[in-house]
Amino acid sequence: MKPRSDLKPNTFEFENIPLVTANGFREYDARWLFGKELNLLGVQALGLGIGHYLKETGVPLKVVTGHDFRSYSLSIKQALTLGLINAGCEVIDIGLAMTPMAYFAQFALDVPAVAMVTASHNENGWTGVKMGSQRPLTFGPVEITRLKEIVLNGEAVLRPGGSYRFVENFRETYIAAVTEGHKLSRPIKVVAATGNGTAGAFVVDALRRIGAEVIPMDQELDFTFPKYNPNPEDLHMLHAMADAVKAHKAELCLGFDGDGDRCGVVDDTGAEIFADKMGVLLARDLSSRIPNAQFVVDVKSTAIYTIDPVLKARGVKVDYWKTGHSYIKRRTAELHATAGFEKSGHYFFNAPVGRGYDDATIAAIAVLEMLDRAGGKKMSDLVAGLPKTWSSPTMGPYCADDAKYAVVDAITKEYEDLKAKGGKILGQDIASIVTVNGVRVTLADGTWCLVRASSNKPSLVVVVESPTSDAAMHAIFKDLDDRLSKHKDVGEYDQKI
Repeated sequence: MKPRSDLKPNTFEFENIPLVTANGFREYDARWLFGKELNLLGVQALGLGIGHYLKETGVPLKVVTGHDFRSYSLSIKQALTLGLINAGCEVIDIGLAMTPMAYFAQFALDVPAVAMVTASHNENGWTGVKMGSQRPLTFGPVEITRLKEIVLNGEAVLRPGGSYRFVENFRETYIAAVTEGHKLSRPIKVVAATGNGTAGAFVVDALRRIGAEVIPMDQELDFTFPKYNPNPEDLHMLHAMADAVKAHKAELCLGFDGDGDRCGVVDDTGAEIFADKMGVLLARDLSSRIPNAQFVVDVKSTAIYTIDPVLKARGVKVDYWKTGHSYIKRRTAELHATAGFEKSGHYFFNAPVGRGYDDATIAAIAVLEMLDRAGGKKMSDLVAGLPKTWSSPTMGPYCADDAKYAVVDAITKEYEDLKAKGGKILGQDIASIVTVNGVRVTLADGTWCLVRASSNKPSLVVVVESPTSDAAMHAIFKDLDDRLSKHKDVGEYDQKI
C-alpha cells in the first residue's frame, strides 16, 4: 500500500493506512515525529522498503535490529520487524540496545544488514532508524534517496521466507567483547553520565570491568528524561557533568547520548572538552604509537588539527570532511585512516582500536587509557598543552526542513561575493572559504565560522572559533548571526554563546 503524508491521529484512516512523510528521510538516517509524521503502519512500510532495497542491491536478506529506551521504541521495532519479515528477511533481534551494539552484532553474529530503531539524541517524540548493508558503513544520501522512493511510491513487494529470532543476553556478549584486553594500571575515578538514557544499562559495567572507579550519574533508565536530554553537546547536560566532577572530586566525567554512539568529556576542573579538541588529544596519543597516522574530522572541528606542533612533527595527515556519522565513517574507511572524529562526539576507530563504526563505549575506554598513559598528568593538563583557541558549542537556530538548504546557499553566496570583491570581516581579509558541507569562512588571523543545514532536524548548525581571543570568537558569531537574522526562515537558537 502506498503511504500518505496527510493522515491525522484518532481517525479511521490513521489505523488502516501507512503515514510516512518525506522529510523523515534525512541525509544518512531516517527520523520522524512519531504520530505526527509516522504511524506504526508507516514503520511497517519502512521495514518492507528496507527489505526490498536489500533484495534490489543483492544483499542477503538478513538484518539485525534493536531499539533504544523510549516509551514507544519497542512497538516501533516490532512494526519494523513485521515489515522486514514481510519482505522475506531473517530478522535477528538483540533487544534493548545502544546503536553501536547493533553495529557490533553485524560482525559478531555475521549479519550483513542493520536496522536500529533510535531517535539518537533527539528529544522525546522523535523516532527513527539507523541502517546499513555494508558493514561497518551506514546508509548515506544515495541509499536513503532510493529507500525513500521505494517507500513513498509503494514499490516494495511481499516475499516469502521471512523469520524472526531473538538473541538472549547479547548485553554480556557486547560488554565482554569491548572490554577484552583492556585493563587500566590504576582505578581512574570517573563519573559516567548517561542522562537516564539507553547507555545507562551498559557503559557503567563496561568501564568498571576495565578497572575504573565509576560513579554513575543518572544511570536509571527513564524514558521521560526528567533532568535533561541525554546529549553530551547540550549545555544543560555538560553543566550537570561539571557539577558532578567537582562534587565527587573525580578525574573526569564521560557523558553518553541517548543511543550510546556519542561521548562527551568534562575534565577534572569541570571544564567541558568539546569532542573536536578531545580528538586532537586522541590523535596525539594514537600517533605516538601508530606510525603514519591519518585522521578524518568534520568541518565543524577545530583548526588545532592543522596547527598543532605535535601532530605536525609526526607528519600526521588530517582530512576535513562532511559532517554526519555516515560521511565521516565512510571517509575514514575509504582513506584507511587511523580514526575519524566528529565534533558532535562520534569517534570512529579503525584497527587496532575498533572496527570503524562509532561506539561511545570504545571511545570512553580510549580516553581512559590515554589518561592512564599520560604519566600522572591530569586531563586539564593535557588540554592545557594544546594550542589555545576559543570555540563555541554547536548551536542550532531553527529553520524548517524545506527552507534550511536555501538559507545556507544564500549565506554561502554572500560570503563568496564578499571575498571576490576583496571585502573584509572584522577588518580582516577572508583567507579561505570551504564549501564541502555548508560554508566555513576563515579570516586572516585564523578566526572562523561555519553554518550548515542540520541533517536530522529542522535547524541550521552554527559553530565559531578563534585562536586569538574570546572577544574575536564572539565577534565572528555576531557577524554571522547578523547575516542569518536577515532571513525570515531563521528562528530561535537552541543555545547561544
